[in-house]
Amino acid sequence: MASSLTSVSTGTSGYEKTFLGHPRGLANLFMTEMWERYSFYGMRALLVLYLATNVADGGLGMNDATAVAIYSVYNAMVYLLALPGGWLGDRVWGARKAVAVAGVVIMTGHFLLAVPAQISFFVGLAFIAAGSGVLKANISTMVGHLYPDKNDPRRDGGFTIFYMGINLGAFVAPLTIGWVGQKVSWHLGFAMAGAGMAIGLLFYFLGFRNLSPESSRVPAPLDAAARTALTKKALIWLAVAAVAYAVVGLSGVFTIDWVLWPLTILGLALPAWYLVRVKRDKDLDQVERSRMSAYVWFFVAAAVFWAIYDQSGSTLSLFAKDNTESKLFGFSFPESWYQSLNPLFVMALAPVFAWVWVALAKRSKEPSTLSKFAFGLVLIGTSFGVMMLAQGVASGDTRVSPMWLVSVYLIQTVGELTLSPVGLSLTTKLAPHKYASQMMGVWFLAVTAGDSVIALLQLIGAPTDTQWWFASQGILAVLGGVAIFMYRKRVQPLMGGVH
Repeated sequence: MASSLTSVSTGTSGYEKTFLGHPRGLANLFMTEMWERYSFYGMRALLVLYLATNVADGGLGMNDATAVAIYSVYNAMVYLLALPGGWLGDRVWGARKAVAVAGVVIMTGHFLLAVPAQISFFVGLAFIAAGSGVLKANISTMVGHLYPDKNDPRRDGGFTIFYMGINLGAFVAPLTIGWVGQKVSWHLGFAMAGAGMAIGLLFYFLGFRNLSPESSRVPAPLDAAARTALTKKALIWLAVAAVAYAVVGLSGVFTIDWVLWPLTILGLALPAWYLVRVKRDKDLDQVERSRMSAYVWFFVAAAVFWAIYDQSGSTLSLFAKDNTESKLFGFSFPESWYQSLNPLFVMALAPVFAWVWVALAKRSKEPSTLSKFAFGLVLIGTSFGVMMLAQGVASGDTRVSPMWLVSVYLIQTVGELTLSPVGLSLTTKLAPHKYASQMMGVWFLAVTAGDSVIALLQLIGAPTDTQWWFASQGILAVLGGVAIFMYRKRVQPLMGGVH
């Protein structure tokens, strides 16, 4: 990374070292997030396959519907927990300390997955979900702290570079962890994910001096009385949950559905409740309230997008296992390798998109954020149109060419690059000061809502191996994108001067 450092004139104190023209702290956050994503996506590439693999072959032997539901609920909880994670950054630890604690929890969770026992496996999933939620909300906020001016023209580009770090880790993870997990040992693959998080923590601690001082500050610290009251409430709810599940377990009727259903409902109800709560906060001024009204549009669009996009690790993984040739040009590869396609395309296309947005902005021709969101929805819907055709071709024992999935991931990647990094940046711009870190958690709640819808459909028995599964979601996304584009001029004035 050192070779990527350049120098720019500060105008007051000579020259300041930068990272690709951006604050140097971006390099440290880039490396931390890259290795954390390596651990996250490496494990996720194995998750559904491990759950659905026969016990005789080392898996847990679950049916496809249960495996997809577990995957979707787990993914939803990762992003749901970004909300309390952001709260911890805002009220208790500050963003910098929150990321450090979260990294240790994530690392522990991955190593628990490496233990060949079901109880440790599911405890490990809970650890990873909790740690990832805290880390995601706060590390993205720390990137925003590097740009004190919310209209800094480098801001979107900085988030795009940061996003490339995510995808570099996500690209390498399935190729290494996926191969080891499927070809050598599932649990050794999970252990490799833990080692990846340990490397990320090393880069993070070594780069403290390059981070913004704002990241160490607690914006709205809790007083001692509030902390005591909150701790008591948390312990009471924990005790209630423990007693309830103990009763269910001792009665002999406990199944995984007793966990999946409550978490799915929570993943749908909490995002709606929290958006309303923030918008009605009396501490917000008129401009902040208006910006929150605009933000609801972006949130709904993102939820629809992520509901489809996140199936890359569930329904598309199972389609790869059951209906797709895992061979290209005579070379055979494990199904988990398909998970490297999206990050590969992101790394190839992200610099192009960053350059295009800047070039268009200089000519006053850059599309509005709403237009970008609308385009992203249309593309994600189109990708499931392609999957509908692929499912039709894969009839009987016919296995389709890998190029079907390659095409799907390429379309989804272009859609992702018009929506996701722009959404991260926009969230930091529209966030009320009181909810700086928490609003990044709200952004991730869009993923929670989308994944919870998919989990709900699996719990009520909707089949994922039909053309209708892909067609219905694809049509909904395209129609949503068209609707947002048509109403974009009504939303723009609500954004309070943010572009």
